[in-house]
Amino acid sequence: MELKRMQFTGSVWRPPYEANSLLLQATIGCSHHRCKFCSLYKDTQFRVASREEVERNLEIAQLYQPKARRVFLTGANPFVLSFEKLKILATLIKIYLPEVQNIGCFARISDIKQKTIEQLMELRQLGYDRISIGTESGDDITLSQMNKGYSVMDIVEQCRKLENAGIEYNFTYLIGLAGKGQGERNAINTADTFSLLHPYIINVLSLTVFPDTVLYEEIGTGTFVEASEYERIEEMEMFIERFQPSNCVHLLANTISNPIPFIGVLPKERERILKEIQSIKNNFREEDLRDYRKRIKSL
Repeated sequence: MELKRMQFTGSVWRPPYEANSLLLQATIGCSHHRCKFCSLYKDTQFRVASREEVERNLEIAQLYQPKARRVFLTGANPFVLSFEKLKILATLIKIYLPEVQNIGCFARISDIKQKTIEQLMELRQLGYDRISIGTESGDDITLSQMNKGYSVMDIVEQCRKLENAGIEYNFTYLIGLAGKGQGERNAINTADTFSLLHPYIINVLSLTVFPDTVLYEEIGTGTFVEASEYERIEEMEMFIERFQPSNCVHLLANTISNPIPFIGVLPKERERILKEIQSIKNNFREEDLRDYRKRIKSL
């Protein structure tokens, strides 16, 4: 019997916390494609998976994971799809996988902006929940320098729309993104921005610059200077000290980009995490962590 495989085009990336979710291709590539530090979808032209592609993959998923409970839509930002297309996707998923309870995906702040609160509420009823937003920073200078395409005010306004619609969300925080000597500003402003909101998870990564990015070229010309590994540890420490969540937030720093991984829940595990970071600061060697980062070939 021939083994049927679900089809994916180009790079497929999902957060570590979506490891148990069924992956379904919804979009290919990134609709924005201008962030200076990113090359994940550099050679992939953005397009939307056709209904035929989606149904073909769902037919295969039905064979191998008929009891799937959560689906994670792949692509850089499937939430860019129109309200109507997201509705159709959710309906198809329910037809083929009736036990699915919720649907996650990556989203840009600009994707949320396109939708009304009423539409977001309906999407929540259809199962969309705990979407992952690539905020990267809560500092306006850093967001602008990296061509993210939105401001801190946009982050706050759009995430409050999600909250009013009952949709939980996760953030990404990319330490080191502000560059050498700017970590304190980035940590303080990001902590203050995130404290205004209620993310379920903050997924912490450390900036790793690859040769096929605009940022790599800027490093070569001296336009951008990377933060040292010690500065990054200090930035993480300052963020944790200043971040004041009103709910329990899962802090995950356990990807390949984190040479010294840790996880915890804020605010209740703040002191434990800070002690771990202090121990790291007392015992690490800059050159060892730099060597580790140089060996990273992809995320």
